[in-house]
Amino acid sequence: MNKPTFPAKKQSNKRSWQSVAWEYLQAILIALVLALFIRTFVAQAFKIPSGSMKSTLLIGDHILVNKFIYGVRNPFTRELWIPGKKPERGDVAVFIYPVDRKKDFIKRVIGVEGDTVRIINKNIYVNGKLFSDPQGMQHTDPRILPGSVQPRDNMGPVTVPKDKIFVMGDNRDQSYDSRFWGFVPIKDVKGRAFTIYWSWNSDKFWPRFERIGDVVQ
Repeated sequence: MNKPTFPAKKQSNKRSWQSVAWEYLQAILIALVLALFIRTFVAQAFKIPSGSMKSTLLIGDHILVNKFIYGVRNPFTRELWIPGKKPERGDVAVFIYPVDRKKDFIKRVIGVEGDTVRIINKNIYVNGKLFSDPQGMQHTDPRILPGSVQPRDNMGPVTVPKDKIFVMGDNRDQSYDSRFWGFVPIKDVKGRAFTIYWSWNSDKFWPRFERIGDVVQ
């Protein structure tokens, strides 16, 4: 006597919601890890909050900073893991503000280790020679203050110590920088600004399209 036969159950092509959810979760986690790695060691976005770097950088500019160029460091201890080049005169650098390490500042490198920096009547001299600095030649205040009042227009000479840099804002009369609070340790330099990827004019509530894509020099 033949046994009755039953049709085989068709395998479902539909995946369970748990499987789909797990795949999405994996993709999100991988994306977050990659984004964190890039932000920590390769490039980071910053927004310019003040006018200390006018007219190179304006309030509302959003910039990208190359973090790999000066080497790879431990983000917590600033210990050097992979060596890179040292900051050079003229670089627009982002660094940890020495007075308040919770803040990041952006300024232009004027002097590197071993350099002698002096300011006479707003003119900058590095190692006895007038510093060629077209970005910072503009001044908003015609007054020249003596060094006894404040170091804005007359200062020095000072010699930059080993493993440190001397920085100034391009908006020389409206910048709080190494003239006032001293040198920046190279280990605290996070990277060099290289491009403006977005710019917003808060006064006119309109993007500055002409600045998008500009190279920071």
